[in-house]
Amino acid sequence: MRRNTTWLTALRAREKQKVEWINKHKAELESGKLSPHDLPLESYSYTKVGTLDVAERSPKDSFSYVILPFKSDEWFLDAYINAYGRLRIGQIFQDLDALAGVIAYKHCNPAQPVIVTASVDRIYMKKRLDSIANLNVTLSGNVTWTGRSSMEITIKAATNNRDLTVDSKLTKEDIKEEDIFLTANFTFVARNPETKKSFAINKLIPTTDQERADFVRAEQYNKHKREEAMKTALIHTPPSEEESNLVHKMWLQQRLDPDKASSFADVTSASEILPAENPTDKVSVQLMQETRIFSTSMMQPQYRNRHSYMIFGGYLLRQTFELAYSCAAAFSHNIPRFVSLDSTTFRNPVPVGSVLYLNATVVYTEFINRKLNPEAGEKQNERKYDFNQNSIPGTLIQVRVDSTVRDLKHGTTQNTGQFTYSYFVAANAEKSLIPGNTEDVKPKFYRVMPQTYSEMMEYLEGRRKAIDTASFNTYVRLMPNPNEVVSE
Repeated sequence: MRRNTTWLTALRAREKQKVEWINKHKAELESGKLSPHDLPLESYSYTKVGTLDVAERSPKDSFSYVILPFKSDEWFLDAYINAYGRLRIGQIFQDLDALAGVIAYKHCNPAQPVIVTASVDRIYMKKRLDSIANLNVTLSGNVTWTGRSSMEITIKAATNNRDLTVDSKLTKEDIKEEDIFLTANFTFVARNPETKKSFAINKLIPTTDQERADFVRAEQYNKHKREEAMKTALIHTPPSEEESNLVHKMWLQQRLDPDKASSFADVTSASEILPAENPTDKVSVQLMQETRIFSTSMMQPQYRNRHSYMIFGGYLLRQTFELAYSCAAAFSHNIPRFVSLDSTTFRNPVPVGSVLYLNATVVYTEFINRKLNPEAGEKQNERKYDFNQNSIPGTLIQVRVDSTVRDLKHGTTQNTGQFTYSYFVAANAEKSLIPGNTEDVKPKFYRVMPQTYSEMMEYLEGRRKAIDTASFNTYVRLMPNPNEVVSE
């Protein structure tokens, strides 16, 4: 994935290409049929595909890995630790996308198409990480499914107690299921840099029962993803009767007691807005419009992908994650823990030299026990608040980040994607996690309150995504521990 040409070399080639394109399309530009903005953004590094032949590849052929030697190199760890001594998940996201790119090109070899990240299908925590300084981390994966010009890549992050260095050798068999703490699924698409059309890639041929099972699951998920995109988006599917009742209750609460929207309120359950049964449980309510935070940044050449002119997807993942994390922290005045990144589509590329605008908003909250799935059938008000590491009550905070990019020369703005992150904040986390603490702790929860119709639709869409995330393991990936909601 390393860039094999300097930015100045690519920039000069781009300027030359622009002059040639303008001379070629002079008549269309003068008539107004084309504008300078229609200049195609091409790859400089790869303009020849090498071969159009389609071969067969097994999942093992694309297996690749990265070793993060946290245990043996404290200075290496220093770049991956956040301010609270926990793993910096945004940095891991950047590495995951880069590794997925390596795997994609390895599968397509010897052909050299332009490969771009089309979507992040899911990044999901499987178990909580503790004492990261005493462990090494491995990122490994391979292609698990292919279409004609698209491929799904599954990457697993796992802990390892062995004394590893960045040069240590690993095989697929070295990655143990019980050590995996995070899974990620990426979809990449291949394009022909000469014709700008889709590019047929090598076919994936599973060779083992596990590889065939992974292929079938990936195929099921791709079908499920298309179906759920229609169901989750309120622009396609209007609110159900249950959702309409929920919106009415939120509206009614604000109408009867508008002061509750900016003060403490009592709470008993996650999905209902009702009077309190337990006066020791408190919830801080904040208006949705007051949770928004923004970020604006210039896209520099240092963040470009191997094709020279575009920002690579992993950098965008890190930027959106850290803004969402900041949004959840500011909303709760607490330290959030990452739960999942929902399915995300990169709608448009982000060119070098453009301005990236990010807008983060808390769109949905839910009160849960960290180890219990809120969709597993239990009634929330029957749960006892058990302050131990196996069952910690708290708030699930969902943050949506809207991403747009502006072309400075032409003033045009494009939607580049929407990212939905979920975090967990324990109720009175500092007291509840102290070993041997017997103090009568009063749990504190957090609720976002939509006001306008548009905000209420955002809330319902977030709720639909939360339900989809909660049942992700059970009916899509068929992974173990279907009743867990696990945070980093």
